[in-house]
Amino acid sequence: MRVLNTSNSIANTYLAELRNVEVQNDRLRFRTNLQRLGTLMAYEISKTLHFEKQKIQTPLAITAEQTISDSIVLVSILRAAVPFMNGFLDVFDHSEVGFIGAWRKEETENIEVALEYSAAPNLEGKTLILIDPMLATGKSLAASLNQILKNGKPASIHLASVIAAPEGIEYLKRNIEVDHELWIWAVDEKLNDKSYIVPGLGDAGDLSFGSKL
Repeated sequence: MRVLNTSNSIANTYLAELRNVEVQNDRLRFRTNLQRLGTLMAYEISKTLHFEKQKIQTPLAITAEQTISDSIVLVSILRAAVPFMNGFLDVFDHSEVGFIGAWRKEETENIEVALEYSAAPNLEGKTLILIDPMLATGKSLAASLNQILKNGKPASIHLASVIAAPEGIEYLKRNIEVDHELWIWAVDEKLNDKSYIVPGLGDAGDLSFGSKL
């Protein structure tokens, strides 16, 4: 697991604005900050990927540069992850992209996850980055991963979130059997009795796009 806010950077400012009730209701700013954190996390993930030397013809001579050789697939859990994923696309701009619809059935006594939509490319031998900004119970992320793995076995799996609760991290450890790397900007204190992250930032989907019926 990689927790990225252990050292100070501009990312801490973006995260503070996402949490701040006096700032976060500006939807454009909220989405922009999510996208910025996605861009910075993608940069960190890029350091762990495979590279190969490629010959480059400049206007003056031939040189060589190390370029990413992985075939990357980004998968966004709708809808909250879309701005966060856009930051990844800014970095991995040749990636294939998939989407999965997952939501919590909060009216039930126990948190259950419904999967209603899945569209993803072939994952066989590729680098999968599954993106969801809020890792609360961990059930949505685990269920989404199990669903998209029906599209093939990736060479490597990265799970990317902005904020995580300890309960969600532990759930993933117990319930995801395939090798993976978890990337998080911040680990918060706990889940409350409604399974929302505390202190968290609220509902990332509503703050990005407006409330839903």
